[in-house]
Amino acid sequence: MSTYGHEPVLEQETPLTMGFGRNVYSVHNHVGDLPPWPFYESEVPISPAEPGPMTTEELNHFMKCRGIEKTLIIPNYGIPVQAQPFSHNKRVVQLCQEGAGNVAGALWVSGLPQNSDLTDEALQLIHEPGIRALKMSYLLGGTADPRKWDEPTLRQHEKIFQAAMEKDIAIHFHTSPGGGSDILGFFELIKRWGKDMKIHLVHMGGGVSGHIRLLSQWKDLIEGGFQVYLDTSWAIGFAVRNLLQEVDKTGIGADRIMFGCDEPWSDYESEFWKIQGARISDEIKERIFWGNAQEQYFTKLA
Repeated sequence: MSTYGHEPVLEQETPLTMGFGRNVYSVHNHVGDLPPWPFYESEVPISPAEPGPMTTEELNHFMKCRGIEKTLIIPNYGIPVQAQPFSHNKRVVQLCQEGAGNVAGALWVSGLPQNSDLTDEALQLIHEPGIRALKMSYLLGGTADPRKWDEPTLRQHEKIFQAAMEKDIAIHFHTSPGGGSDILGFFELIKRWGKDMKIHLVHMGGGVSGHIRLLSQWKDLIEGGFQVYLDTSWAIGFAVRNLLQEVDKTGIGADRIMFGCDEPWSDYESEFWKIQGARISDEIKERIFWGNAQEQYFTKLA
């Protein structure tokens, strides 16, 4: 469990009395608190986002307020303290166990050799009920580009990748433009491991440059046999429209795109309408809102 303080969250929210008219499964929600931190030029610690749900009661309330029927939860993170997101892994396991088949989880792991022991502890939880993914982000250091890894970093990644492949679960990778999370590094990672391992690109490549680069490769990745998945959270409107309209016309990758609201960093309503408002068939919308998530993350839940 997290060692940081916690105040009850979501108390001010009122559950929906009328839904959005859709079955909705979100494959990207954060749980747990995040301590204040002096981000960027701030002279005092700040909390840019509200805490994620900490208990089953809070998670159920969170889902009810948004009309989310099933969700995949991920440790909250964002400050440069390596142990912080690991501290929520046991919370993820507990929430999955108490989720009545409606909650799947992703465990936080790290490709940094300095986090080898913490990652080993996380991987010990991989067979717990409800664990359907691993979560990695290079925002806290390192790079997705395997051409830049030294030998210890390569071995650390191979350990994580092998664990995911043995259980046949996806790795969720945060993507954002520039730095270690740029999509250009992920293309090389996909080339080396993507035919044997499920790779979930969170945020659809990340930013304008990431979207354009990923969309230009999308058809080739799918037809080339690479197990690439994505969610549309944080994705910019033009990219979502272009991808969904192309998928609606060709069907290529229709089973690889999923809805994620990424709360508390994003907001459910805007993420929902980004899909709901797209000029595509209802069949594709159904796939994105729940069908693909059911197949990839929830079918095997006990």
